[in-house]
Amino acid sequence: MTDVRKPTLAELNACEEGEFVAVLGPLFEHSPWVAGETFGSRPFATPQALHAALCDTMRRAPASRQLGLVRAHPDLAGRMAGAGEVTASSAREQRAAGLDRLGEAEAAEIGSLNARYRARFGFPFVICARLSDKDRILSAMRERVSSDPAAELSTALSEIAKIAMLRLDDAISHDR
Repeated sequence: MTDVRKPTLAELNACEEGEFVAVLGPLFEHSPWVAGETFGSRPFATPQALHAALCDTMRRAPASRQLGLVRAHPDLAGRMAGAGEVTASSAREQRAAGLDRLGEAEAAEIGSLNARYRARFGFPFVICARLSDKDRILSAMRERVSSDPAAELSTALSEIAKIAMLRLDDAISHDR
């Protein structure tokens, strides 16, 4: 699995832990521990079963690790995104949602909502940008900024699970 082609699920089921984490670690923003702790659950019958096991690892983790995972995500359309300091996956996902083409008022509102959200919850607003557009993201930010903190952490983890599924689909070959 050292070449540039994507590994199959069968290859992931048979590989060493380091290779497994190298391929699947990036599914969870700056949190390769999710893949590392899921490695021992192999083999996986389907990509969906692999995704479910990864998400189970994430959900069973102590609150401190879950918070670390959520905090590893960048602010949407934030300073880091503008400066090119986010992961390639995050940058691509934000572009897909149109967050690189915001008008001045939209950028100001997202910046304000990011700050209010972070102040209230202690972590960035997380949404699966690839399944959204800028209008849906703005609407969700306006709504979720007043959510209950425990419910919002659960929502953020659910959004991370969606992000991971799309990234997993991109990371593996669907050839047998």
